[in-house]
Amino acid sequence: MNRNNNMQAMQIHTLKGYIQNIYLVEYPDRLLLLDGCSRADTGMLCDYIRTGLKRPLSDLKLIVVTHMHPDHAGGAHQLRRLTGAPIASHPKAPGWYTGLAGRTAHAIDVALTWWVAGRLGRPKRHIWYNPVLKPDYRLQDGQALPGFADWQVLYTPGHTDHDISLLHVPTHEVYVADLLVRVKKALVPPYPVCHPNQYRASLMRIEALQAQRIYFAHVAARAGEDIPFADLLTMAPKRPKTHWHSTKNRIARKLGRCSRNH
Repeated sequence: MNRNNNMQAMQIHTLKGYIQNIYLVEYPDRLLLLDGCSRADTGMLCDYIRTGLKRPLSDLKLIVVTHMHPDHAGGAHQLRRLTGAPIASHPKAPGWYTGLAGRTAHAIDVALTWWVAGRLGRPKRHIWYNPVLKPDYRLQDGQALPGFADWQVLYTPGHTDHDISLLHVPTHEVYVADLLVRVKKALVPPYPVCHPNQYRASLMRIEALQAQRIYFAHVAARAGEDIPFADLLTMAPKRPKTHWHSTKNRIARKLGRCSRNH
């Protein structure tokens, strides 16, 4: 667990979650959680607040959910029950896993989280959570976080239709969640990318910020100038890369091979 001093009144604590980084922002009088983490992380996070920071759980004043995937939203409801902190998300987040297709996608995403955990050498943990988020605040692009006027909401869709990033205005540092991930030590677009055009626009928006530092859910924080945005825009998918499109493409390739064989 690392502590990064950004300014005298604010510190960002980086905790190692089940499969992702957790960013807990500490102020003298309150705490902010930059993402809802996974269901498996809630006990560890609460222990860190009580024993690591020696603060009551009631000091947590806001839980942000950047998007609905299990390692970003899975712990939100449980943490609200334990701490009393309200949840904030984009207005589209509660609808992401609704309906039969949504429930199927949720089950797939939970299974993928276990798969990633296994690749990281983590044991299988309880990570199931309510797929329909019930936020207390619905965040609009450009607004300040409730109770944290120094943080600005940036709508950065593409990975899903409701991703948000969080800009700390005084330090010009930004948390972008899953906008980028790392594969074989290189930064790459995430999987899935549900809306390619929106994803490219979101990449360009973060590039235009010229942020001092960028925080990621699955990559160590880096200086903004060290991010190869031009290369990332080149490799960004032109078509959706999702569970459904991958399955459809596999079926199409298989049918194509069958037709050639006949």
